[in-house]
Amino acid sequence: MEAGGWGFLAGFALLIGAAVGFFVRVRPKVLASVMAFGAGVLLSAVSFELVAEAHERAGIVPVVVGSLAGAVLYTAGNVVLARRGARHRKRSGGRQPSEEQQPGSGNAIALGALLDGVPESVVIGTSMLAGGAVSVVTVAAVFISNVPEGLSSAAGMRRAGRGRGYVFGLWMAIAVASGIAAMLGYGLLGSAPDEVVAGITALAAGAILAMVADTMIPEAFEDAHLLIGLITVVGFLLAFALSSSGA
Repeated sequence: MEAGGWGFLAGFALLIGAAVGFFVRVRPKVLASVMAFGAGVLLSAVSFELVAEAHERAGIVPVVVGSLAGAVLYTAGNVVLARRGARHRKRSGGRQPSEEQQPGSGNAIALGALLDGVPESVVIGTSMLAGGAVSVVTVAAVFISNVPEGLSSAAGMRRAGRGRGYVFGLWMAIAVASGIAAMLGYGLLGSAPDEVVAGITALAAGAILAMVADTMIPEAFEDAHLLIGLITVVGFLLAFALSSSGA
């Protein structure tokens, strides 16, 4: 249950971001900045928490195999959903289709949000396997990155004409699913060999890295300004500092 609670907490950040994105008219440059910051945080978490942890557990082979498998699975799922209207689910501008423009796009966006959120939540659960305590860095990284994700996506949903019931119902469902995924990550892998845990951790890392490159970075540079690169590095270094502190 503890793992589920941490997973739900990280997922709840999507609701916080969605509330801001839906009710507040945020300037495009501000959206680009917060998304760049979130991307930097996740890139650091993938590098120093997930991939490094998997390598320490079982070596390079599970890392390579798991990461590639995660990227392939995420990309395949994303391609299918993109064809059904979910390609721009994290875009704040007018790129998200309405239900009238593309019937079924609402369901595709919901599934896309689930596809984005599950790998992050699984690694929150697996982070508890080593010593029974959750990795504060992993939870913080997912929480911090989820705020701009929810903000940008909700802004785009509002522009596409989707109501608050759909938007907040979706993100609440994803937050609950995040808690369940974290519980499964902890419960199902508790007695698994190190190679299996490392492979699953790397699989999630590969999926997250593919997600950052496919959905977060494009939004960050949609309305790029000269500070985007710097902001991304600040997010990266913040997560690295947390990781180095041993949290």
